[in-house]
Amino acid sequence: MLKELKSSAHYFFDWNLERIERCLEELSEEQVWSRPNANSNSIGNQILHLSGNIRQWIISGLGAAADVRTRDEEFAAAGGMNKQQLLARLSDTIREAKDTLEKQSVEDLLRERPVQAYVHDGVFIIMHVTEHLSYHTGQIIFWTKALRDLDLDFYGGVDLG
Repeated sequence: MLKELKSSAHYFFDWNLERIERCLEELSEEQVWSRPNANSNSIGNQILHLSGNIRQWIISGLGAAADVRTRDEEFAAAGGMNKQQLLARLSDTIREAKDTLEKQSVEDLLRERPVQAYVHDGVFIIMHVTEHLSYHTGQIIFWTKALRDLDLDFYGGVDLG
């Protein structure tokens, strides 16, 4: 079961990253940092936030690396990184998270540990991070479609029915 859990987490990391990369291909540098309104985040903010969340919960929470996250800065940013830099940050973070997951034993994943203001076991942490990544990937896809009025064709040529 450990092998399947890790494999599934890796799959969803890659699946979401591919969709975010596809969105970035369709957007200008300005669109990446545009906000729909003052109470919403840009795609750039979402990518910084995902990188921070994955690092804090998996790399620090499971892997015991130092927690250096400054969450408020993820949402305050209004630029400063281009599309390639944002994608590189998220890709590198996901690669490091996957490496961290590979080192976890069953005992590690059953052990509770503090992350943010919470205490959770490793299985919960993995589920939270993959769900959180998927949630924000959906927001990125929605905002990309709204900005560009296009079909991203994620399932083109695939018989889903």
